[in-house]
Amino acid sequence: MTKADIVNEIAKRTGLEKANVLTTVENFMDVVKDSLAHGDNVYLRGFGSFIIKKRSEKTARNISKNTTIIIPEHNIPAFKPAKVFMEDVK
Repeated sequence: MTKADIVNEIAKRTGLEKANVLTTVENFMDVVKDSLAHGDNVYLRGFGSFIIKKRSEKTARNISKNTTIIIPEHNIPAFKPAKVFMEDVK
């Protein structure tokens, strides 16, 4: 399902205009991205949590150059579904 499909489905269910729904969906995604970029997790009860996971520093190999590189500690975004969400999907 794409963003356009989501917008169409919400517009159909709510009766709102697609342009308004698209603006709302894009603003929601911007708020989630901004929150994660500032280190804040986003919790949506009954749906799940958008969280920041910290990856520790590690050593990796560049096979083509036959060298060892160090990947620094960094944060990655992750989604953890709620228990209710998981039960509905199963």
